Amino acid sequence: MAISELKLPEGVLAHDHASAQALADALAQQVAEALRQAIATRGRATLVVSGGRSPIAFFEALAQQELPWAQVVVSLADERWVPVNHASSNEALVRRYLLCGPAAEARFLSLYQVAGNLQQAAELADAACAELAPIDVLVLGMGDDGHTASLFPASPNLAEALQPGCERRVLPMQAPSEPSQRLTLTLPVLASARLPLLAIQGQAKLATLAEALAPGEIARLPIRAFLNSPLEIHWCP
Repeated sequence: MAISELKLPEGVLAHDHASAQALADALAQQVAEALRQAIATRGRATLVVSGGRSPIAFFEALAQQELPWAQVVVSLADERWVPVNHASSNEALVRRYLLCGPAAEARFLSLYQVAGNLQQAAELADAACAELAPIDVLVLGMGDDGHTASLFPASPNLAEALQPGCERRVLPMQAPSEPSQRLTLTLPVLASARLPLLAIQGQAKLATLAEALAPGEIARLPIRAFLNSPLEIHWCP
């Protein structure tokens, strides 16, 4: 199955790539051009990315793009509540693979906050993200279970986080498959993106996407909340 075989909602575009590197290069070029346009229009640009191992090639390709990086604010769609020097830190990943060379001039807005507990950390992160929306470019990923950011099926606070009128920018979340406590941007912040992009690889995630495109409960496959115009999806086998 290829992504071209799926029936996508009106206004949702799909890009089919031959390899992971081709996807990373094309995504980096599209993101860089959107950031340049945002800077030309508004004097600065905001970029929100997802963590995990999948985006590394994209981060490396984007770091090579010519941009006035000092006018770019970079943040994360979600984060594990672990110190930045922890092996699981998404911030550490972004700093290592994206914010290097000329791209190191970009300002990073951290979700991780030192606090007594996860709820307090989420409240501090919520305040720190006050300037984030509207996001110029959002790059999401998706898990085989249909989660995106840290919006996991059956996670505490999921219903609140998926409310279009949610007043919180950041909420604490729990990944069911691992013990890490999480912080995630909520639907209103993520949905503010002027250019939302979804990058996925492999047949398993394509099958999940096909399932999410069918009618069903958003909470069971949270990616459903984002499968509407003007989304663009990048996929490779």
